[in-house]
Amino acid sequence: MARTPLYTRRPCLAGVLRQLPLTAVLLVVAAGLLTVAAGSWRRGLVLLGLALVGAGVLRLTLPVRRLGFLAVRSTTTDVLLTTGSGLLLALVAVAIPPG
Repeated sequence: MARTPLYTRRPCLAGVLRQLPLTAVLLVVAAGLLTVAAGSWRRGLVLLGLALVGAGVLRLTLPVRRLGFLAVRSTTTDVLLTTGSGLLLALVAVAIPPG
């Protein structure tokens, strides 16, 4: 006997589980912002860049039904924008000479 899908048995739990990739990305973003606020702006910006790269990798590897709000546009657009901006942010933060 086949079980009914989780989204029909427990829609609230299914909704929370669907947002786990976004939650993971937001936790890394929060850690980056706290690092910036603590005074280490370079490390914090690199962490923010890595969060964006992670979002791009998640968007590329996970199926759409598991992505939640990480799936905004087409896969190609999402991956290129998030990964590209994350790499650019991290590279600029590392390239700025310490002053």
